[in-house]
Amino acid sequence: MEHVRKRVEQLRSELHYHNYRYYVLDDPVITDQEYDALMRELMELEELYPELIVPDSPTQRVGHAPADQFATVRHAQPMLSLSNAFDEDEVSAFVDRVRRQAGQDLEFVCELKIDGLAVSLDYENGVFVRGTTRGDGQEGEDISANLRTVRSIPLRLNEPVTLNVRGEVYMPRADFERLNAEREAAGESLFANPRNAAAGSLRQLDPKVTASRNLDGFFYALVMNGGPNTHYEALQYLRELGLKTNPHIKLCRSLDEIQAFIEHWTSRRSELPYEIDGIVIKVNDLAVQNELGTTARSPRWAIAYKFPAEQVITKVVAIEVQVGRTGTLTPLAHLEPVQVAGSTVSRATLHNADIVAQRDVRVGDYVVVQKAGDVIPEIVRSLPERRTGVEVPFEMPTECPACGAPVVRVPGEAATRCVNQACPAQRTEGLIHFASRGAMDIEGLGPAVIEQLLNAGLVKTPADLYRLTKEQLLELERFGDKSASNLLEAIDASKGRPLSRLIFALGIRHVGAEVARELAQHFGSIHKLAEAGIDELTAVPAVGEKIAQSVVEYFSNPANQRLIQELGELGVSLEDVPAKTGQNAALDGLTFVVTGKLERFSREEIQERLRDLGANVTSSVSRKTDYLVAGEKAGSKLERAQSLGIPVLSEEDLLDFLRDRGVEID
Repeated sequence: MEHVRKRVEQLRSELHYHNYRYYVLDDPVITDQEYDALMRELMELEELYPELIVPDSPTQRVGHAPADQFATVRHAQPMLSLSNAFDEDEVSAFVDRVRRQAGQDLEFVCELKIDGLAVSLDYENGVFVRGTTRGDGQEGEDISANLRTVRSIPLRLNEPVTLNVRGEVYMPRADFERLNAEREAAGESLFANPRNAAAGSLRQLDPKVTASRNLDGFFYALVMNGGPNTHYEALQYLRELGLKTNPHIKLCRSLDEIQAFIEHWTSRRSELPYEIDGIVIKVNDLAVQNELGTTARSPRWAIAYKFPAEQVITKVVAIEVQVGRTGTLTPLAHLEPVQVAGSTVSRATLHNADIVAQRDVRVGDYVVVQKAGDVIPEIVRSLPERRTGVEVPFEMPTECPACGAPVVRVPGEAATRCVNQACPAQRTEGLIHFASRGAMDIEGLGPAVIEQLLNAGLVKTPADLYRLTKEQLLELERFGDKSASNLLEAIDASKGRPLSRLIFALGIRHVGAEVARELAQHFGSIHKLAEAGIDELTAVPAVGEKIAQSVVEYFSNPANQRLIQELGELGVSLEDVPAKTGQNAALDGLTFVVTGKLERFSREEIQERLRDLGANVTSSVSRKTDYLVAGEKAGSKLERAQSLGIPVLSEEDLLDFLRDRGVEID
């Protein structure tokens, strides 16, 4: 038996090595036939001796049963989006700003911006344990079983390290064309572009479907204790670990070098075997990155230059006015279908009546369409020289197209709104938003079910969702015993969502998910938020006068006051984590970094406890760091802290430090 175990370990080691040579170095040293022979031998031995199978075996990429749904996972460190630059001046302004804020000359790393799906990978002692989507940046979906099927993602790293890796999974152009050809032959709908195909493939409940799609990936970010000092070194380290990095990176020491890199790939992007939609420019020094910090949405130390949008000409066949959840009327142009930036476009927003007038867009016009940032379709301008005289000018209706109530122009804004709170369109869109993934995340409560509930007279407000009974649902079409029970369980589970989600779910004008998080953290309960005035609201980060006014107006409305009261009576949580007071504020305002191996606690346990006590815990040492907690093998972070004169605490020093503040850690 021992000789079998050794042979199995040898085969795994060889296959891991050859995967690294093939997928990361692009330099295979054996033929496909030789590789297949090794894999077959390993599969046969594991079939004979199943007790020898381990999760990181090369044979275990596909082997998980189809899932019912994806679990939600909170990111240990947020996966933020990047701010965009659309021309050379904006890139130059970014470079000047970060150099000025850092107070020194800086190096930058330029990388291709892969047009795929952002993912996060967790490795423990070198073994892949979890993979998640970016989601809303704070929480993503656990798609580990699907990511295991992507062959450029190693199941075991070349070193037994514990870390988190961020990257982009994409579908190569050739595989996208092949997949769409197969779907067309089978009479199935086609994917609009490679990015959609990659995203759809990674969200398959059956990993075998994902495995058949030939996905690939590049990795570009590393989250670990005691890692490299620069981003460029981090990319090299990722490659050494066995993770695939993009070969087209450049270390730039001047704006001219950055602009040259951008110009080179703007003209040559079509030559690549995969889609890119821009160039990412990052400050190289990781300590400077940490000093520059982040906003609620994006890091201050990076920017994404977006390639100029592709423009095409098509015809406006109709202009429809839609009513949103806050009552805003939005004109939407229906177009003759046309391909733009890799996807079929048949509709484009016209935003508001002012935009329609400025661009003089009429029904029947030929117009220039582009995707703003290569994402959102918009009409750039009309082509009046191609008019024949049959085109019809657009006029914003004076009555709501959904309920017939008068509409008003909001003073100081371009928006036209329906002020009827009983408007069916507002009610529908409001309920859809309330139940959506980023809000109360009620599984199974999508637009079609909400339409059913409204048409049956079972719901009018979000509070009515929590009054639904199984008997009521069973009266609806397509609802059986199990589906009714599942929906009621999902509704009940949403009662305990964090306060930030509830605030966002209420649909307060101008309050997005990030602002909702700031409000929840500041006020701690919906009642305190409802009582806040303009001055108190504008003291919250990211809240300006317009948002504050909108919040005050929302909670001044008697109907909204009744809704909050009813939600509380029905068991929906109206409070968040208690505000830090007493012991819980012992470390408020202090910044800690934890590194090295500790004896009594894991780093994660110490970090979590420090945060509970009000501390800010960061991953790298900077001049803003107040204390470094250092265990064994602290490495470069200890050296940097000592060079900056930052106090260094051992594990016992930290416990004494906390006792002096009246805190005991068990």
